[in-house]
Amino acid sequence: MIGHELRQHLQVFYGLGVALLIVVLLTPAVGGMARLLGVVDRPGEGRRANTRTVPRLGGLALFLGIFVPALAFLDLDRNMRGLLLGAAVATTVGAIDDFRGLRWWEKLAGQLIAAAIPTGFGIWIQSFTFPVVGVHELPSWVGVPLTVLGIVAVMNMVNFLDGLDGLAAGVCCISAGTFALIELDLGRANVAILAAIVVGATVGFLRHNFYPARIFMGDSGALLLGFTLAGISVEGLLKTASLVSLFLPLAVLAVPIIDTSFVVAKRLKHRLPVYEGDRFHLHHRFLSIGYSQRRSVLTIYAWCMTLAAAALATRFVKPHPHGEWRGWAIAVDAVIGLAALAASIYIVYLLEIVKLANPIIRRRERAADEVLRTSSEETGRARLPRAHP
Repeated sequence: MIGHELRQHLQVFYGLGVALLIVVLLTPAVGGMARLLGVVDRPGEGRRANTRTVPRLGGLALFLGIFVPALAFLDLDRNMRGLLLGAAVATTVGAIDDFRGLRWWEKLAGQLIAAAIPTGFGIWIQSFTFPVVGVHELPSWVGVPLTVLGIVAVMNMVNFLDGLDGLAAGVCCISAGTFALIELDLGRANVAILAAIVVGATVGFLRHNFYPARIFMGDSGALLLGFTLAGISVEGLLKTASLVSLFLPLAVLAVPIIDTSFVVAKRLKHRLPVYEGDRFHLHHRFLSIGYSQRRSVLTIYAWCMTLAAAALATRFVKPHPHGEWRGWAIAVDAVIGLAALAASIYIVYLLEIVKLANPIIRRRERAADEVLRTSSEETGRARLPRAHP
């Protein structure tokens, strides 16, 4: 089935190839422009782990790498026009933040505007599958806000994940490739082509962004990729009235979801604003236990691949098609599911059990917690009204 769909829609390969070529060729020029404009990340600034000055704004190359082949190979129907317009706004918001910095509420307002655009073109969650109860249609006053919040959430998840060289681009590449295969099998060729274009763009960007990175994607790239992946999920998978359709985006995007959930919980514990950057993401914790940047990123890639494989198995290896049980399919699903579970347990073991057994790591964690508590106290004092003489 999937092979037939690929032969019928060769634009999947054309879009991927053109996107890869554009990003590979344009990224060095964008990096040079960012250096001239002073849009760079310097060592010790923010939450990144770079040891030298690296230009940002790689998202502009990613945007052109996605937008140009999208115009060439997609059927630009009403929904797709809304998706591309929203992606342009998301990239613009991120680029402004890269250039001069936005206050958290300004950035959030821009994200909300970008996320609201597709809903005006008909891209919103119109039905929801509840366990046991079944499929229910959602009114627009529920579906539209739910869609906007979901898109904004994924945009920020990808942005939070962008802390090590090549991490966000690689995870988005794996996610987009998984979405492309599933969308093709569902017969949604237009969305599958867009997902393949994202794969090409991220692979091309990794040519310059994998450790040691020569350029960062910045907020412009992170918001673009997060928006596009969220839009693909809503337009393709979440319009399929099945319980499995709820599982697929959650499995494919599990790594940024888990990372964001952990960081938000950590900041709430210390009563700090969730929108401020820190160094308590999963990838930073890998560094704290002694992993190199490259090893940390490759470990998270492997974890993400096992979760993506579980999503693909759910779609393509069906144990009970047409009312007939298949033993081999049950075995394959069980093996892939256990592999994904084992990988997740291993990550917990590395980041929690190993930490408890190593006094050096425990001291680092306590020192980091102390920094958070101090920051929390300073923030609280800053918010207190000043006494007037």
